[in-house]
Amino acid sequence: GVINRKRSPIDPVLRSLVTVRVSQLNWCRFCVDINAMTLIKRAGSSEKVEALANWRESPLFDEREKAVLDYTEAMTGLDGVSDEQAARLKPWFDDDAMVELTGLIAFQNMSAKFNAALDIAPQGFCQLPVQPERPAQPNSKDA
Repeated sequence: GVINRKRSPIDPVLRSLVTVRVSQLNWCRFCVDINAMTLIKRAGSSEKVEALANWRESPLFDEREKAVLDYTEAMTGLDGVSDEQAARLKPWFDDDAMVELTGLIAFQNMSAKFNAALDIAPQGFCQLPVQPERPAQPNSKDA
């Protein structure tokens, strides 16, 4: 409830873009399925879901969404967030909204990593384009 509160300074479509992108990056098939369903309901179409993996090149995403998705990917990856990436959000987000956005990304990362590790299967909440297979990870014993 706290992560999806009605008085959030982050609009529902943007919240869903974040949760779907984090889910994709963590290869959580269940999370992509359920979060994409929510995004489709909130956005009124599946266009953004279908374009999300290539958001940098897509004209469907505005500058605010691209700044948020860049921040989302930085938080989800191993390199962390740069000062420049955080600064790009300042025109749209005050300190409270930044804390909420960061909490949303962190929570979705935890949830997606948990579900992906347990290989929780998608439940067919929505029909999505076929996602590429997760690249093989080297076994830590082999490294």
